[in-house]
Amino acid sequence: MNIASLSQELNISVTELRRRMSEAGFRISARARKVDNVLAREILDKLKPKPKITGPATSAVKTITIPSVISVRDFAVSLGLPASAVIKSLITNGVMASLNEQIDYDAAAVVAHELGFIAEQAREGASGAETVADVLARQNSENLKPRPPIVAVMGHVDHGKTKLLDTIRSTNVIDTEAGAITQHIGAYRVLYKEKWITFLDTPGHEAFAAMRARGANVTDIIILVVAADDGVKQQTLEVINRAKLTKTPMIVAVNKIDKAEANPELVKKQLAEAGVAPEEWGGNTIFVPISAKQNLGVDKLLDMILLTAEVAEFKADPSGEIVGTVIESRLSKTQGPTASVIIQSGTLAVGSIVSVGAGYGRVRILHDEHRRNLKTAGPSTPVRISGLSEVPGVGDLLRVYPDLRTAEAVARQALLSRKAKHLAAKSGIAADVENQQLNLIIKADMQGSLEAITQELNKLENKDVKIKIISAGVGDINESDVLNAESAHANIVGFHNNVSPAAARLVKQKKVNIAVYDIIYELTEEVTQAILKMVLPEVEILVVGRAKILAVFMTEKNETIVGGVVTEGEIARDRKVAIERGEGKIGEGKIEELQHNKLPIPKVKKGEEFGVKISTKAKLAKGDYIAVLEERIKEKKLKTVST
Repeated sequence: MNIASLSQELNISVTELRRRMSEAGFRISARARKVDNVLAREILDKLKPKPKITGPATSAVKTITIPSVISVRDFAVSLGLPASAVIKSLITNGVMASLNEQIDYDAAAVVAHELGFIAEQAREGASGAETVADVLARQNSENLKPRPPIVAVMGHVDHGKTKLLDTIRSTNVIDTEAGAITQHIGAYRVLYKEKWITFLDTPGHEAFAAMRARGANVTDIIILVVAADDGVKQQTLEVINRAKLTKTPMIVAVNKIDKAEANPELVKKQLAEAGVAPEEWGGNTIFVPISAKQNLGVDKLLDMILLTAEVAEFKADPSGEIVGTVIESRLSKTQGPTASVIIQSGTLAVGSIVSVGAGYGRVRILHDEHRRNLKTAGPSTPVRISGLSEVPGVGDLLRVYPDLRTAEAVARQALLSRKAKHLAAKSGIAADVENQQLNLIIKADMQGSLEAITQELNKLENKDVKIKIISAGVGDINESDVLNAESAHANIVGFHNNVSPAAARLVKQKKVNIAVYDIIYELTEEVTQAILKMVLPEVEILVVGRAKILAVFMTEKNETIVGGVVTEGEIARDRKVAIERGEGKIGEGKIEELQHNKLPIPKVKKGEEFGVKISTKAKLAKGDYIAVLEERIKEKKLKTVST
């Protein structure tokens, strides 16, 4: 949603809005022109004046309960407003939905606010609308036991997040794991001072945003990595804002202190201006100077994680309701749809019947990050599971059910909700077969998402088709993006954002291809399919049958009638053949007529004798062989560029 639209909704200037957002604790960049719908709703909740109720005669603002998915028609009826007014408001917010189409709760809630209502999400139980918080609130306090903290390492690109995670993993692996082969499942556990810590090892910003959108805050502690030689950047502010919204404890790791140009004091000053003051300056945030490259201060950082966890007293019921959150998902060639899940309550076991987002099934395999088979997984344990019907999305919840029918019903509702999120103008991604090049304009909700998408698209680089990113940026899709796409013959790809009403109209006018996603897997899957359409098909010629010539009955200029016996496979009428003599090929032809026991027949199998008329210029002789050929188009595959 535009900052300008927010200011109009609140009837204040943009300058005043920015001041009030800052005072309310929302850390929005001074250059930001838009915020996502979830954040916009929270800003409206915080800053919009509450109605004053002076007596029974005063008409109070109506509260409306909205399910996770609702049709535009039903939404208008529940508001008591004309459908045209609801559709107009949806278009203003970049959602192109007709009367009978479904919209999700986030889109409906923003519209409800704009039309003067207070929105609340319906608690739908088995429909999948429950959050982790709902499940954890039902835990029996008498059964709660300490669990390892779950830590997300986040920060601006190139500030050292990955290096820090690698250093922690390599220096805190236990002896029994030393010989194990590590696989990437999005998280791993380390043992430090006889206590476990779970680290998320996934594109943090994209995962964090997706989890936030689904009400699932899997992270207990955020490690904000800030490079001492670079200072506070846009993604740094995004992490601070998300940590505040989710009330997640944060520790600042000031990295790269070994560099000559490092200036930790400047970092502290910049973060203090952003509302994150170090303890020595009277604030309440722990700052730890480190060098991930030199392994300096990393132990102190781990000490602070354990201290923060001890103060927070993270607990869960290992015998209670089972709930987990997806941190990564993919389609495996050998195991089908798989999901990496952090278990947050209860104990998941092999054989459990689960629903995970739009997928469901019986858990066949539980793997840890070292490819070891587990029988069970308790709170704070990261595992990869297989046995699902569909690939779930990041942030989707795993729940356990008594039977497959119930799990399937929950997954079906989740699938409906996912489809409702694709209402922005979507014409798909078109392939330019003639030029064998895929031009893309990418727009994402935040820099972290953009980084994750770019990394995934780079993996699709191949020898057959060139992927060219014309431009990449943060924010909603606007008219400028559409015009650029038209001139560059490019596809517009959006992620976790909206299409402005003006851009939506221009898309239809200019006939530009556009697609908006909320799951990176779906984005890369559709890009892959577009690329495959441009890959030229390869034809392979297979020998499906072979026969030995026993007698030559007639030879003319372009035709020969022979008798023979099938030695391999089968031979059939109207098939192309190769004529073989000894080790070589003497000609080609085609089977015109085929007989068995002097009767016409379409095919003859191994061991059977036959008579055949072949159109060929080759001169056949007794003892030659006929090889029956079949052309098959190979399955299209991407030939990736070797590095």
